[in-house]
Amino acid sequence: MAINFDLFPSPCYVVDEALLEKNLKILKYVQDRTDCKILLATKAFSMYSVFNTIGKYLYGVTSSSLNEARLGYEEMGKEVHIFSPAYRDDEFDKIIEYCDHIVFNSFNQWKKYKNKILAQPKKIQIGLRINPEYSEIKTEIYNPCAKNSRLGITLDDFKKNEELLDGIDGIHFHTMCEQGADVLERTVKAAAEKFGGYLKNMKWLNFGGGHHITKEGYDLDRLIRVIDRVKEKYNTEIYLEPGEAVALNSGFLISTVLDVIKNGIDLAVLDVSAACHMPDVLEMPYRPEVIGAGEAGEFEYSYRLTGPTCLAGDIIGDYSFKKPLKEGDRVIFCDMAIYSMVKNNTFNGINLPSIALYSLDKKAKIIKTFGYDDFKRRL
Repeated sequence: MAINFDLFPSPCYVVDEALLEKNLKILKYVQDRTDCKILLATKAFSMYSVFNTIGKYLYGVTSSSLNEARLGYEEMGKEVHIFSPAYRDDEFDKIIEYCDHIVFNSFNQWKKYKNKILAQPKKIQIGLRINPEYSEIKTEIYNPCAKNSRLGITLDDFKKNEELLDGIDGIHFHTMCEQGADVLERTVKAAAEKFGGYLKNMKWLNFGGGHHITKEGYDLDRLIRVIDRVKEKYNTEIYLEPGEAVALNSGFLISTVLDVIKNGIDLAVLDVSAACHMPDVLEMPYRPEVIGAGEAGEFEYSYRLTGPTCLAGDIIGDYSFKKPLKEGDRVIFCDMAIYSMVKNNTFNGINLPSIALYSLDKKAKIIKTFGYDDFKRRL
């Protein structure tokens, strides 16, 4: 690794600006080839200290709440899109102020807010999220097309409310999670089979997120063909709103070994927690990569890496190392820019990791640190 992790405190999220820019250049390539518009999904990555860099390549942000929309509006200053399963009355005036695109999850919500939107002096693009009832996501908690899903309008409901389509500018679907262009191609086919008669009347179509565009081996040519084919068939503008792809593999989480204990196996207690600092490890679940480590038993010294909370299941995973771990050693987790920072918490009063940037000029920049007041203000 080019980064000297000793320059940073522990625990600390570190984003490598060069790796971030590498992803952005790939996304920009897709935009240039297809004339599509790609947005940052802030639900995955909201480190606004790098929004200026992201804004040089992408068209703006897509948000899931008023706070995310405001963050994108104030810190990037480009297009701001929003989708929510349902909007709050006391927030909607501000949503109108910050957003250029508002996507509704139901015809009820569109009816409720239609007149307020149309009364605004600025033109706001209005979309409806559809549920094509097709998804290849295996983990049920992340599948927006699961049976009885609250996300998106089914074809049956669409047909019953066709008289309400006046004023709708676009169609949005989001059915993917960490998947490739082959899945998108099949998803577009399924959506077109059901909703094709409506798509031809729309100004834009939003393919949502879940596209692993910057992952090694992703089929960029296939993605470009899918976008071009849909644009030509429906004469419509195309949006994509990846979150992970923007900051994929560009971030790290520095941790330090606090103690090594033995109970049948060797267990290393770290100053980072799966429950607090990388909750997707437990929710997904998955096992994050560690620099210099292998699978349990691959190298001579194996350990179960655990967190410092009282949660019995605060376990990150089993790893092996070429040298034995000891108190004070650093353990560096990979791909920790996405979701970890936006989902972390202070369970047990455990402090949040600092946030830092390894800049293009190879300097360590501490962006933010946290302490007792951050824990207390949440309660």
